[in-house]
Amino acid sequence: MSAHPANPDSAIESVVRDVVAGTGFELEDLEEVRAGQRRLIRVIIDSDAGVGLDDIATVSRAVSHALDQHDELIAGPYQLEVTSPGVDRPLTAPRHWRRNRQRLVRASLVDGGELLGRIGDCDDDGVILLASGTLRRVRYAQLRRAVVEVEFRPPPAAELAALDGARRHDLEER
Repeated sequence: MSAHPANPDSAIESVVRDVVAGTGFELEDLEEVRAGQRRLIRVIIDSDAGVGLDDIATVSRAVSHALDQHDELIAGPYQLEVTSPGVDRPLTAPRHWRRNRQRLVRASLVDGGELLGRIGDCDDDGVILLASGTLRRVRYAQLRRAVVEVEFRPPPAAELAALDGARRHDLEER
């Protein structure tokens, strides 16, 4: 039986994940960039309620304290950066779709087509999109890539009403 040394990065991730969860957020990603003897540790957090600047500061203090308590995991100077996912992050998990309900999304389909639509309700298998005035259920397996489109105006009331109508109809069918 051979012994393998523990992966220090997974130990860092474990510590960070626990601290982030303890503050009420989810660890979306943990990136570590080495530059000589220094490390940049980038912690990306998210939640259904969104992430504000005060939240970033709270999580940053908590993670910094935890890493300082486990300095054997880093063994040297580091810079900590806590942030939220950018708007250009691809929607890759059902929670990403849920957190962007009512936002406009551009989606490339596996079959080569493309959709521009507003996000409605979603579940573990797919999402309702309002595209070209029509509600359409799209399974995640049909999507190659999807990214939220930045809008500078509030969504049209008619589109929001159509999505809310779909929600009420879906609830009535259950």
